[in-house]
Order: sequence, then C-alpha cells, then structure tokens
Amino acid sequence: MRDPPVTTTTTHAPARFDQLDYLESEAIHIIREVVGELERPVILFSGGKDSVVLLHLAAKAFWPGRVPFPVLHVDTGHNFEEVLAFRDRTVERLGVRLEVASVQDYIDDGRLEERPDGTRNPLQTQPLLDAIAEHRFDAVFGGARRDEEKARAKERVVSLRDAFGAWDPRNQRPELWSIYNPRHRPGEHVRVFPLSNWTELDVWRYIEREGIELPPLYYAHERDVFARDGMWLAVTPYSLPRPGEEVVRRRVRYRTVGDASCTGAVLSDAATTAEVIVEVASTTLTERGATRADDRLSEAAMEDRKKEGYF
Repeated sequence: MRDPPVTTTTTHAPARFDQLDYLESEAIHIIREVVGELERPVILFSGGKDSVVLLHLAAKAFWPGRVPFPVLHVDTGHNFEEVLAFRDRTVERLGVRLEVASVQDYIDDGRLEERPDGTRNPLQTQPLLDAIAEHRFDAVFGGARRDEEKARAKERVVSLRDAFGAWDPRNQRPELWSIYNPRHRPGEHVRVFPLSNWTELDVWRYIEREGIELPPLYYAHERDVFARDGMWLAVTPYSLPRPGEEVVRRRVRYRTVGDASCTGAVLSDAATTAEVIVEVASTTLTERGATRADDRLSEAAMEDRKKEGYF
C-alpha cells in the first residue's frame, strides 16, 4: 500500500493594516459615500499639500475611472507662481475640470475692496459662495484637518452650511459609528473634510509613501525674505518690506501655501520628504499657527470667517 501524498501548507502572516492604511480607507469611504448621496460635488483645490493629498485620494477612490467631478480654486490673485503652475499641471495630468473663482475680478468690478493690510485671504469668502451658487455645488470637499486650528477642531466630517453659506457650530449632526448625513434643504450645501482625522505628520508620511509630487516651495530653497510679526515673508509684488524691514537671503521652506501677502516661511534645511517628516515630528506649532498672519488677526479669526462661509 502506497503512502498518502504529503501535502504542505504555507502560512502567510496577515497583511499589516497600519495607521496610514486606516486613514486612507476612511477618507476614500467618506468621498464615495458623499458622492453616492449627492449630485454636484466639487473639491477645493489650491495646489497646497492637503488639497493635493485629497485629490490623490479621490483619484484612488474612482480608479480606473477619472475623478467624476471638478475642482475649484478660489484664487486671491496673490498666489505663488510655482503653486499655480503646479495646480495647472496636476489637473491636466488627471484630466479634471478646473473652475477658478477670482478675487481679483471682484476687486476690479467693485464687488470687493482691498483691505488696508493688503491681505486677501479674508476676501475669498464671497467668490467661494458665489461659485457654489452658480454651479449649484451641493458638496464641497476641503482638505482641512482638525489639528490645524481650534475652530477647525470643532467641525464634523460633514458640516452643514445654510442658504447663506454660514456655519453654526451649535447646529452640527452627530457622526456616531462613522455614519455621515449629507442631507440638506434646497439652497443649503455641505462641506466635507475627509482629512479631518489626519495630522500634518500623517499627511507628510502619506506623501512619502505614495510618492506624491508637491510644489517645490514645500522643500528647502533659498529666497529673499524679511521678518514681520515673527514670520519670514517672501519678497514678492504682493508682499514688500516696510521701512526698517531688512531683506535677507535665507534657506527656507513653506509648511502651507496660500496668499503670499500673509503666508510665512520657516527657516529649514529639509530638502526631501524624509527630512521634512523629521522636522515636522519635532515641531510644537501647527503650520497655520506658525506661518499664517491672517489667523492672528484676532483670537477667533478663523471661527469668525468660517461662520461667514469661509473654508
């Protein structure tokens, strides 16, 4: 009688599901759920790192198809040229339609006036709300994270905006067991923040893992800057030194990019994503707290703008 055949069983260790996998899965789930519920979504896309990661997640959510909705940039007219060039390359590569709401157009025709301090970030609210109304967007995806700023920490993942685009922090829906409710009445819309539970360090670790390209301003480079209010502002046509403010050449990078008149750089030698991760892991200040002058206008500057319809 012949011996029975010998069978061998190969065991494999279970796939490891780490923190980045969880955050990615959660974000893609949120994007798909909202797109499945609503009709006219849009992603706010400035070319900054958070919106780049958000668009990358949307592309993964609908691969192998294209992202089935447009992106919207509220352009202050004072953006860094490198970021605008990166924005245009990215939407062309992904085949996504880009809508632009221009603050400059509103200033040119008198609908808005320049602020005395020259900062245009607070002027973005009306062009944003008008673009939402014009295109009838019912879900506006944004890259805001709760760790950025205390007003943003109050936001739900799906945040209701009334018919005037305003946010009431007292009127928010519970999101128990990751159940999201994007329902709204005619004229209202929801803002959706799939990166709510991410930190700045998570974003950078994900950028490294996925090999995501960013505008070069996020990495150390030499630039003419001047010191103002504890920040290093770049010399641009929109941010010029005042009398007594010395222009110096420094090696800097940006932790966040936006209106050049109010976005500061930090001194840094971090020229690669891995070096940025080490730098971010050791910092004690959020990127907005360290580099955004518009958030320093008052103790509740961000919350006041959000109540009016800001991001």
